[in-house]
Amino acid sequence: MLTTHPFDDDKLHEECGLFGIHGHPDAAAHTALGLHALQHRGQEAAGIVAFDGEHFHAHRGLGHVGDNFSAGPAISRLKGHAAIGHVRYATTGDTLLRNVQPLFADFAFGGFALAHNGNLTNNHVIREQLQERGSLFQSTTDTEIVVHLIATSTRHSVIDRMIDALRQIEGAYSFVALINDALIGVRDPLGVRPLILGQLGDAWILASETCALDIIGATFVRDIAPGELVVITKDGIASHRPFPPAKRRFCIFEYIYFARPDSVVEGSSVYDARKRIGAELARESPVDADAVIPVPDSGVPAAIGYALEAKIPFELGIIRNHYVGRTFIEPADHIRHLGVKLKHNANRANIQGKRVILVDDSIVRGTTSTKIVEMVRAAGATEVHMRVASPPTTHSCYYGVDTPERDKLLAARYDIPAMAKYIGVDSLAFLSIDGLYRAMGEPGRRADAPQYCDACFTGDYPIRLTDQLGGQNYRQLSLLAELA
Repeated sequence: MLTTHPFDDDKLHEECGLFGIHGHPDAAAHTALGLHALQHRGQEAAGIVAFDGEHFHAHRGLGHVGDNFSAGPAISRLKGHAAIGHVRYATTGDTLLRNVQPLFADFAFGGFALAHNGNLTNNHVIREQLQERGSLFQSTTDTEIVVHLIATSTRHSVIDRMIDALRQIEGAYSFVALINDALIGVRDPLGVRPLILGQLGDAWILASETCALDIIGATFVRDIAPGELVVITKDGIASHRPFPPAKRRFCIFEYIYFARPDSVVEGSSVYDARKRIGAELARESPVDADAVIPVPDSGVPAAIGYALEAKIPFELGIIRNHYVGRTFIEPADHIRHLGVKLKHNANRANIQGKRVILVDDSIVRGTTSTKIVEMVRAAGATEVHMRVASPPTTHSCYYGVDTPERDKLLAARYDIPAMAKYIGVDSLAFLSIDGLYRAMGEPGRRADAPQYCDACFTGDYPIRLTDQLGGQNYRQLSLLAELA
């Protein structure tokens, strides 16, 4: 089963963040800074591969970016004018260094490093085909099949080989790759996963979010278009369009939770989008109360929007401890139920004797929500109402997000009144799917041609789930292999 750490927030988690830079003498140091800004997208492991014109230099390690790339030997050894980096989010069980990206291979045409954000939905079908042809895999990541497809391609140039590989894979993805003379970036044909282009002086940058540009003082240039492959060399940028045009289906959960609030995603400020989502939620589901309280930290912008629209005071009624880390790996059973208090504590002065509205961005299993409601009631709240700044999460994601199996999703098991009883609130309401689209500036969701990927809410999967259609749960099999 896919599970998050027992003391983690009960959230969906993006699994990866990408950064690449070409044309800067301190490429690795800038990559490490960019990865720091993208740390929210992956806390399991971090890696950087740099190129100095003759040799590739790599360092990969488990843990946070700061654990592996603080100022010192690790960065000083990563010499070069170009580099790519990756942060990865954990799913479950033991973490293996062989799965840490960027992956690297020596081909006849030279070195090749690759980092990936997303998930390939025909990974296991292709993996089995490659194994039957003699390929030997060194990791359990789906990223490695791209390396093997490039190696076995009959095309001549590395770009043509990569395009050949991309045309064989299915899924939601962004890639950054580094070869001897170029930095490469590519997005899937529907643009589900993000990738942007930036500039710092004469250097060009690829990253998952604009906050990674801000930390190094770079300028945002544009989004990499869905289905676009860009090749950055000393001579500039070349754009390739290896796929036929398709309707864009960007992941709407980036606005709800994944992206940092100070990022601009697909032309929209994430912070402003979350405030609009909160305001729409207030219009759809008002309730008489004395205070609007966010579930920190991700619920804060939506709670601000809700409070402003409802004209109810916004209060920090729950304080989050940011210094918990991942210390407790296997806690004793008798302290496991205290896990939520490691991260959250009720601010009694802003709760006692009040009717409160708790605003959170989503409910996945409901475990953390239940404990937070208990905490708020124990702090003296007279009524507890929960408002959720997204529709009910009823389906698993197969496009690069750590999601429980569907039978573990609370909204797939219960209707809203039953969920309210389970969590222990006086009332519960979610933002409607049309309300979510309205908050994003659309009149509503077009059933015949949805503007975003919203499969976790609707079950409308825009990319074929080839591995699942084969009748086997490959997601579990791959994790079992990783634990071996």
